[in-house]
Amino acid sequence: MSKKTLILTGAVLFALCAAALVVFGQTYTVELNDNYISQAIPEDPRDIRIEIENDAPGAEITGYSAEDGKLLIRFASLRKGKTNVKVYFGDEMQSMFRLYTHPFGVLTYENAFGDSTGDIAIPAATLLFLAAVLWFVISRYRADVKKSMYQYRNVLELGLIVFLGFLMLYQAWQCINYKGVIDSVNNFLGVIHTFSIFVLPVAFVLSIFVTASNVSLMRKEGRTWRNMLGTFLGVGLCLLTLAPVALGEYLQWSSNPIMDVHNEQGAGLYIELFTEGVISMLVSYLECILIGTVIFGFKAARHIPAFDKDYILILGCQIKDDGTLTPLLQSRADRALEFARMQQEKTGKAPVFVPSGGQGPDEVMAEADAIKNYLLSVGIGEERILSENRSANTRENIENSMRLIREHAGFDDPLTAFSTTNYHVFRAGLIAETQGEHLEGIGSPTKRYFWINAFVREFIATLVSEKKKHLFVIAAATLMIVLAVVIKYLSAVL
Repeated sequence: MSKKTLILTGAVLFALCAAALVVFGQTYTVELNDNYISQAIPEDPRDIRIEIENDAPGAEITGYSAEDGKLLIRFASLRKGKTNVKVYFGDEMQSMFRLYTHPFGVLTYENAFGDSTGDIAIPAATLLFLAAVLWFVISRYRADVKKSMYQYRNVLELGLIVFLGFLMLYQAWQCINYKGVIDSVNNFLGVIHTFSIFVLPVAFVLSIFVTASNVSLMRKEGRTWRNMLGTFLGVGLCLLTLAPVALGEYLQWSSNPIMDVHNEQGAGLYIELFTEGVISMLVSYLECILIGTVIFGFKAARHIPAFDKDYILILGCQIKDDGTLTPLLQSRADRALEFARMQQEKTGKAPVFVPSGGQGPDEVMAEADAIKNYLLSVGIGEERILSENRSANTRENIENSMRLIREHAGFDDPLTAFSTTNYHVFRAGLIAETQGEHLEGIGSPTKRYFWINAFVREFIATLVSEKKKHLFVIAAATLMIVLAVVIKYLSAVL
């Protein structure tokens, strides 16, 4: 589905909604049951009296009947305006209500945005449009992942799929329990906050778990602000989730005349609703993007490349003082060996290993040479090892190694995979993509505290890298909240 098709779908659904309201909304049947009347419906219809108070009402009574203990009163629109109705059983008034007649003759009950005949088309069309948007995002996600796993847009799209899936579940429930536009608006303003509150325990537990992981990370890797990112994120999400609740409670008990939230026709209530809605929406969206980051991080780390590789690049890292491999680096080498063994068993094709990494100021030899020694020690022949021992970081690892691989292969497109630690697969693949290298990664296991910080880092990187798209989604959601608040305000003053 293209963007043009999606826009056309939205326009068609909007037109169908408008047509349904105009065609079916000319009449409305008011149903009065035990919730509205205190006495049994008289058996003699002459004991039922229905009065319209307005001199120029917007609707007229076309008939009424008693069915299954309910009084059904049918109305038809006449002109734009209000219709105040009172219902009497004998001399005692049983109920009073109001009908609004809008342009094009659409009748709504009790509220300018209340229930009307045919308005079920609104939540149904919204559900269909959300389904179309979700299908569009899923299609884009599948196409983008097929093109390359290592793009921040993949994380964005996966987070959007989670966010849209949640909205669809809400909208499906709304279709089943639909009671008019204003009821939907009230539910919409509440459901976003409900979602953020629902995941609050998760965010709280996450913040504790992340803080503990960050303590372990700082003990191993040093006290830097980067190693505390997870704690900042977890605490931040908890505070933002609780902020609307705290704001609402404060304003409910506050006597501040500037922000009087008890006056339905004052600005204070609607400023509060807008503020709470935007904060809750932002928290919900960020939580969905974080969920997308975690899911895609695991997906990238657990990915098994196709068994057709000519070369396996092993990305280097710190070695021991005696020149042997650290557990982290040995795990990368072992994962490359495991993949090579699996490929040989499947296809008979034996790939060439490319250990990569230069010599740091505190290392006795180049990381690539240390990896080569390890490969030789486990039985890999020297003819199957191509060392790159000059690079100082992941970017240089890939750039220098791919230049060396092409020289060795004698052609431009040798099939290459890389082996690195699981939390580093996505970032390494992303760096390769920025260099125009379409490589597949293999992830080796590592300590959990590395995972947590990597997720947070990629989450932040996704927000920064795709900031325009994120801002577009947030702006669109904010406009929906503005529209909902405006409708709620108009319903109070009209």
